[in-house]
Amino acid sequence: MRGSTWFILITVTLDAMGIGLILPVLPELIADVRGADLPDAALWGGVLAASYAVMQFLFAPVLGNISDRVGRRPVLLVSMAVLAVDYVIMALAGTIWLLFAGRVLAGIAAGTHATGLAYMADNSPPEKRAQNFGLIGACFGMGFIFGPALGGLLGDIDPRAPFWAAAALTAANFAFGYFVLPESLPRDRRRPFDWRRANPVGGLMQMRKLPGIGALLAVMLAYQIANFTYPAIWAYYTMGAFGWDAGTIGLSLAAYGVAFAVVQGGLIRAVIPRLGDLRTVFFGMMLNIVCLTAYGLITEAWMVWVLIPISSLGALVGPAMQGVLSRAAGADQQGEVQGVISSTSALAMILSPLMMTQAFFWFTREGAPLWLPGAPFLVAALLMATAFTVFTLRDRLGRPVPEAA
Repeated sequence: MRGSTWFILITVTLDAMGIGLILPVLPELIADVRGADLPDAALWGGVLAASYAVMQFLFAPVLGNISDRVGRRPVLLVSMAVLAVDYVIMALAGTIWLLFAGRVLAGIAAGTHATGLAYMADNSPPEKRAQNFGLIGACFGMGFIFGPALGGLLGDIDPRAPFWAAAALTAANFAFGYFVLPESLPRDRRRPFDWRRANPVGGLMQMRKLPGIGALLAVMLAYQIANFTYPAIWAYYTMGAFGWDAGTIGLSLAAYGVAFAVVQGGLIRAVIPRLGDLRTVFFGMMLNIVCLTAYGLITEAWMVWVLIPISSLGALVGPAMQGVLSRAAGADQQGEVQGVISSTSALAMILSPLMMTQAFFWFTREGAPLWLPGAPFLVAALLMATAFTVFTLRDRLGRPVPEAA
């Protein structure tokens, strides 16, 4: 592979690693700068996660349009430089507001995944684009596995060590890209920046153009909010319920990443063709309800390790729901449907951390009527049960959805 291709793959891997890297150490870091206990740290963790998601939601389409105007190379390199500076800010932060500023800055610069896809499309012949996009997806998945593991191992040394490591890796990748990354978008293919194309709420606005599938969109949103409970609350939950340290938290997140990759990369190809989209959603949601309830009520750490591979099977629901929504829309609405799904995912990434850290706070704070660190998972189970109910009643709430042939 060319050096530019290696740069794109490393960039995408570092993007994903940066998300998972901080999860194991964030509770301890917030407690350090705030002098707070774990429930209070969880509240601030929810704010930090939501602020990152809001900035990513607002600026991803903006960066994509900027790359169409000025080229891919400057956007990718500037994003790398900003992320390196952000990790240094996070490593040195002595106040919660500096941590907040760091998460905002990281969210703004987090559009490199989309720009990397665009760069790969620019440089790939049509017959090889799917293969190259698959490489990017694989690197993104690897980042989600290695990020928490590295963050946990370094976090056992010092909660700020993962940020210094991430800063060094990102800076090194910036230097690598500076020398090997040519511009992929010729000047004659560039177009003026247009705020209308960069509108971040455009996908959500498309919902009104998709009559008859409102119930399915509500199911998708509720499912996504419930599913994002895992990254939103995992570190606080395992520390509070089982006293896990950063290393164990990181390894458990990496284990979930491996199980998730097996389901998404292999098992899904066997299950959905046999069961069909509708039955996969039906059984997958039931499994999710059971697993989320179990996480909420278990009292022994070993039970978590048993649940991780079982609960990862619930990841079958997302792709199957995309198939259901795709068939429910007309042939001329497919782009709009995918835009709406992306927008609901972004909305869920904002709402889930705020909701679930609130649940954790109220059931673990001093004076709580019931000490229950698994409360967020019970809230998620309730959301999933609501989504399941709406899904089973979809024929009454909207037009029927045909099963795949």
